[in-house]
Amino acid sequence: MASENEDILVNVENGVGHVVLNRPKAINSLTDAMVARLANALDEWEHDDSVHTVLLTGAGERGLCAGGDVVAIYHDAKVGGAKTRAFWHDEYVLNAHIANYPKPYVAVMDGIVMGGGVGVSAHGSVRVVTDTTRLGMPEVGIGFIPDVGGTYLLARTPGLLGVHAALTGAPFSGADAIAMGFADHFVPHDAVAAFTAGVLADGAESALAAHAVEPPPSSLLAQRDWIDECYSGDTVADIVAALRTHDAGPPVDAADLIATRSPIALSVTLQAVRRAAELDTLEDVLREEFRTSIAALRSHDLVEGIRALLVDKDKNPQWQPASLESVDAAAVDAYFAPADPDLVLPD
Repeated sequence: MASENEDILVNVENGVGHVVLNRPKAINSLTDAMVARLANALDEWEHDDSVHTVLLTGAGERGLCAGGDVVAIYHDAKVGGAKTRAFWHDEYVLNAHIANYPKPYVAVMDGIVMGGGVGVSAHGSVRVVTDTTRLGMPEVGIGFIPDVGGTYLLARTPGLLGVHAALTGAPFSGADAIAMGFADHFVPHDAVAAFTAGVLADGAESALAAHAVEPPPSSLLAQRDWIDECYSGDTVADIVAALRTHDAGPPVDAADLIATRSPIALSVTLQAVRRAAELDTLEDVLREEFRTSIAALRSHDLVEGIRALLVDKDKNPQWQPASLESVDAAAVDAYFAPADPDLVLPD
């Protein structure tokens, strides 16, 4: 039952459907073909009684998945964005399917897990992180808005940890991921190979019993006091001002990082996380994220952010508008207008 191409490997072993994201040089960044193959595998296995568990891992040593192929998005956005729109539609449908999958879906979130990588892992039922996990939603750094159901998770963290993670775009540890509700179990990096072999041999419960350990303390959870205080402001500008009332340390570091991000993306992201908190289901949030993603695809800042970070690599994006104070409320609201057509998720 093995099936493979350059980018994704799919196999069934001992009743475990094993999917390996296989673009290690690109930290397994997702392509439309990878999304389609994973979706097809899940469809096949859902009603196959010989498959009892799904296991998702990433090839190479750097991480499970660094997200979507944003350089491809850059080139497509410049010619209208039709391919990207179709990719996001299929990706978000896949995210919802993973969240509702009726069989154990084990995601090994070792190393870098960013953006779209969060979408194919953090909605699973058995989410494993390690001491090398660097998980995050860094979209504001390229003029984009957290998607793939990320705002659903960010809105449901203890206190305002999710708002901090969304606005800084900074990665957080495996221990933080568990504390924030992005993951469930901690397996030391050195035991990942044995854990994976254990899942394939005896299933998830047995592998967890043999290899999962108590996670270290979460450094973000320990900082909730200043995070909850500073991120309660009405606007991103208010939040930055509150962070800068501190003399030094993590609050000032956070303010400095936010200052490098796209002002319009920051403003939309703050609203997106707050709106996600009021929505009942992941599906509702994914529909809203599709709207903000499509709006970003038409924006100046998404193309400019990818250009500066990954194409020309000058790391000097020229955001429009250039400051938080110049962001118009109507422009933020426009990101949440219905897409044409909107995302349609299967019943």
